[in-house]
Amino acid sequence: MTTPTAPVLVAGGGIAGLTMALTCHQIGVPVVVLESVRTLAPLGVGINLQPNAIRELIDLGFGEQLDDIGIEATEWALVGRGGNDVWSEPRGRAAGYRWPQYAVHRGELQMMLYRAVIERLGPDAVRTGHRVVGYRNTSGGVVAVVDRRDGTTTELHGSLLIAADGLHSAVRAQMHPSQPEPHWGGQILWRGATPGPPVRSGAAFTLVGTIDQRFVHYPISRVDPDSGLQLQNWIAELTVDTDGGLAGSDWNRRVDIESFLPAFDDWTFDWLDIPGLVRGAPAVWEFPMVDRDPVDRWVDGRVCLVGDAAHVMYPVGSNGASQAIVDARVLGAKFVEFGIDVDALAAFEAQLIEPISALVLRNRGHGPIGILRLVDERCGGYFDDIDDVIPRAEVEAFMADYKAAAGFAMAELNEAPPTIPPGSGVTR
Repeated sequence: MTTPTAPVLVAGGGIAGLTMALTCHQIGVPVVVLESVRTLAPLGVGINLQPNAIRELIDLGFGEQLDDIGIEATEWALVGRGGNDVWSEPRGRAAGYRWPQYAVHRGELQMMLYRAVIERLGPDAVRTGHRVVGYRNTSGGVVAVVDRRDGTTTELHGSLLIAADGLHSAVRAQMHPSQPEPHWGGQILWRGATPGPPVRSGAAFTLVGTIDQRFVHYPISRVDPDSGLQLQNWIAELTVDTDGGLAGSDWNRRVDIESFLPAFDDWTFDWLDIPGLVRGAPAVWEFPMVDRDPVDRWVDGRVCLVGDAAHVMYPVGSNGASQAIVDARVLGAKFVEFGIDVDALAAFEAQLIEPISALVLRNRGHGPIGILRLVDERCGGYFDDIDDVIPRAEVEAFMADYKAAAGFAMAELNEAPPTIPPGSGVTR
């Protein structure tokens, strides 16, 4: 199989799209990224990257840069409304994985990938101000219909079109024209980042509260030696009445903290001052927690969905961005195996669509934090000894089942060969 003269076109310059571009470059495939915004900027706040995704980033050459954009996570904890642990466990290398887990600033991760694309592929590899709005399959490739920021529309020819254009994917909308609007179950999130003293181990993901009202906290930087503070990412979550419908799904709606802080006014513990943390944030953003119903196909001819365009999911398992990275790497492995052709897209879809669609629905049902529902029902979140509420073996089984479904069960991941073996490429 020879590499095509027409490049692979990638719609979207987010985490999935940029990882796809770097993967194509690694295996010798020409690629162009089409990004709608005119200038990429480090937007967003914190996200977690699981060991399965970190393995892929290390294989792409980013092992030494991850400390610059985040912190290695070593603990994951669920805490009841009364402030006592429901469950805690080590994470990443502290748990025995061969690769770490990282809490990072999402925008800084995107910019790290973007800089690498420009350095490795050249300045023309990412065309900003280009939004893919449709496509046509042809006998020898694909045509992407692109709206440009200057108000004109153009058509670009490629060997394949990989749609990494997110929740509001125009490519997915064409592939599935009758799909419903994003699904909203009533959860609203408020997100911010505040400098603060280390909490617990200083490298812990902590979720406090109940299934309908909770507060997520984790650091995304190392402790500053002068101030003793580190940047703390936080998310306040409330479940509300859905009768009013979905107001929107914009990640960048800035709001006043008084719109939600009264609900958390008395959430102060000796180890975490939630109202104080919220008040210390320079800016807070609100958005509804949404996903999309799974679809029966991610591929249409020479067009393939990846990342959130394929399977946007509730952010309850810390695996949305991780799966976007894994998607790009698995698709790259299929290119190595089958060439730049429809067979590679079909193999990618066959491997991932069923388990990842199931994961979307599992996360809609609260994913790994679903154990809080049982705690809420049995004691309202207030207890002295969790073993009096729920047997440890029951929680262990619940968590192990989720890790297996999300693709980061430790034994399987540690023993798995590289997704793309070193030196692999598509034959020129």
